[in-house]
Amino acid sequence: MLEPGNNDELPTIPSKRYFTIGEVSDLCGVKPHVLRYWEQEFPQLKPVKRRGNRRYYQRHDVLVIRQIRALLYDQGFTIGGARQQLSGENHKQDVSQSQQIVRQIRAELEDILQVLRK
Repeated sequence: MLEPGNNDELPTIPSKRYFTIGEVSDLCGVKPHVLRYWEQEFPQLKPVKRRGNRRYYQRHDVLVIRQIRALLYDQGFTIGGARQQLSGENHKQDVSQSQQIVRQIRAELEDILQVLRK
């Protein structure tokens, strides 16, 4: 099993239409029980279920799993934080906060400039 932080060492994804849970486990460096748990926690992760309730993941599912793995193991997000990050809600808040900080810094710099001109 790969250590956290070794996302660069993950194998390339073969050009197949469907992957079993064991194949995805090997491709993403995550155990199958973790994948089943992530299905419950992340609405973006919906593998196709066929006969006998067997899971078949598509390429986009594997990419989402690798993204989740990077958020949780490499970047230190919690499950809730990773869920928000994937849904994009967090991005909108970050942009508005950044814009507000830039406006505030600009106003302070203009005040300093006026003081220096005197």
